Amino acid sequence: MEDLAFAIQNRERIRAVASSFGCAGKVLLKPGRILVGEGCLLKLCRRGPKPKVFFLFNDILVYGNVMVPGRWNNKKRVVPLEEVQQEDLEDGMAMPNQWLIRMPHKSFYVSAASPEEKIAWMEHIEKCKTLCMQTKGLPTDTDAEKFATTWIPDKASAICMRCTKNFNVTTRRHHCRKCGYIVCQACSKNRALLPNISSKPVRVCRNCANSSQEGKVLGQKRKKVKHWKKNSVEESPRVPEFETSSDEDLEYENGYQVHTKWFNYQFDKEDCSPYCYIKPGHMNPPLNGL
Repeated sequence: MEDLAFAIQNRERIRAVASSFGCAGKVLLKPGRILVGEGCLLKLCRRGPKPKVFFLFNDILVYGNVMVPGRWNNKKRVVPLEEVQQEDLEDGMAMPNQWLIRMPHKSFYVSAASPEEKIAWMEHIEKCKTLCMQTKGLPTDTDAEKFATTWIPDKASAICMRCTKNFNVTTRRHHCRKCGYIVCQACSKNRALLPNISSKPVRVCRNCANSSQEGKVLGQKRKKVKHWKKNSVEESPRVPEFETSSDEDLEYENGYQVHTKWFNYQFDKEDCSPYCYIKPGHMNPPLNGL
């Protein structure tokens, strides 16, 4: 009876999480999937720390933007736990209680409200990852080169980190997807194919392009080629479509912060509080004004 009650509660929790993100994206309800915990963490974006909602399952990590605190989220990101790597960090001035989450397509810094919450998040993620990899029979050793580099925040530099040109209204900031440096348009004209980040060529700085075979091949802009017949001018074949700008520029910014909730899962009772957390607003999210 206890197992049946837990299964029903777990199913309702997952449906509530899926409903908070709307109908877009991957389906979260899956046989054997268990919601372990949820909470709000600060994620270091291009323009500074911003609150993001995080949901930890026994096999995936889900995070997204906070639209209506406690009721509505968007831009859902689903990451398999076997692709997640964590690195403990010292406190920063802008983000205390921070650590680094590495993934193949994106890596970023996150911060918890307290040291205890940080430790709880890191331990739960690591335990779920270990159990997931053991279940799937995957090796525990991971190659550090397959993870994406972290982007340096915009406020960290007022000049291009390659040519030292000052940024202003006309000279905008860009990020190299390979090294994460802040660079200007002139220093980031090259494109390279980084399969772990995107299936399309992405922006890289000239230093990374020179050291990358992909950058040398894809890094040239379209050129006009003259032909002898009638002095006609034709453009060379189009370069593959480039990756669009980061969606961090469009993310919402508000002061939403809540404590993390953990659910009873395959850990010791001392590690998890007996909490049944179902938000009624998730079951019937607001439709007007969205």
